[in-house]
Amino acid sequence: MANVYLGYHFTVAPAQPGTEILLAELGETPFESFVENEDGLTAYVKKDLWSEDILEGLFILQSPEFKIEYHIEEIDQVNWNEEWEKHFEPIEVDGRCYVRAPFHEKTSAEFDIVIEPKMSFGTGHHETTHMMIQHLLETDVAGMKALDMGCGTAILAILAEMKGAKPIDAIDIDNWCYLNSIENAQRNGCRHISVYEGDAELLKGKSYDLIIANINRNILLADMQQYVDCLNKGAILLLSGFYEQDIEAIDESCTARGLSYVKKFSRNNWVSLKYVN
Repeated sequence: MANVYLGYHFTVAPAQPGTEILLAELGETPFESFVENEDGLTAYVKKDLWSEDILEGLFILQSPEFKIEYHIEEIDQVNWNEEWEKHFEPIEVDGRCYVRAPFHEKTSAEFDIVIEPKMSFGTGHHETTHMMIQHLLETDVAGMKALDMGCGTAILAILAEMKGAKPIDAIDIDNWCYLNSIENAQRNGCRHISVYEGDAELLKGKSYDLIIANINRNILLADMQQYVDCLNKGAILLLSGFYEQDIEAIDESCTARGLSYVKKFSRNNWVSLKYVN
């Protein structure tokens, strides 16, 4: 018998950062897949896992800063690949990196990356991933021991290996991201990426020449000391997952720990920063 799903169609105003916050909160509930759009998102949950209080306790629904409306529909069978294929268009970054799905034609780009995101975050479409790709494209990472923290689809770890970094650790706390990262690394022929499921506790005793952390403001601030403790002398720290208004807090956390600011990318109020130890 086919699984029956409920689709919650959320309209969020303002759409950003409201949709990002809602997505993060829904990720802690039984909802198992999400499709973003210009006005908000659709979240899917198996009907047998649904309960009347499934949205209870979501901070954003109580916040006066956002107006959120939704309606629910019952769906007999969800083909997740079909859902994201509808929305997944290949992207090009700085004329050098092409990110595509398996059903897109191979290109002659310098870095041709094949990603099947499924329910994982990180395709290059989001501003933060796009900017982190930009940082990597202009950074010589050859021979660097690297970490992709909060790896999502492992797209950044894959690009780092394509540019010569090795070995590379890719870590994500989400089981789906862990499995998806392994799959994507294999799909791109990567041989130097080791994927782990967990959080910053896994960093104890580790050292890196390059750390890539595209997560969110609060996690970055909470784990900053653990990142810095892992940085070799002269190592690079690339950060994203936060907004222009968060720069002061992030920069203060980095410089207080002896890191030197190098460069910033901005894209639609999202920011990515580069530091050197």
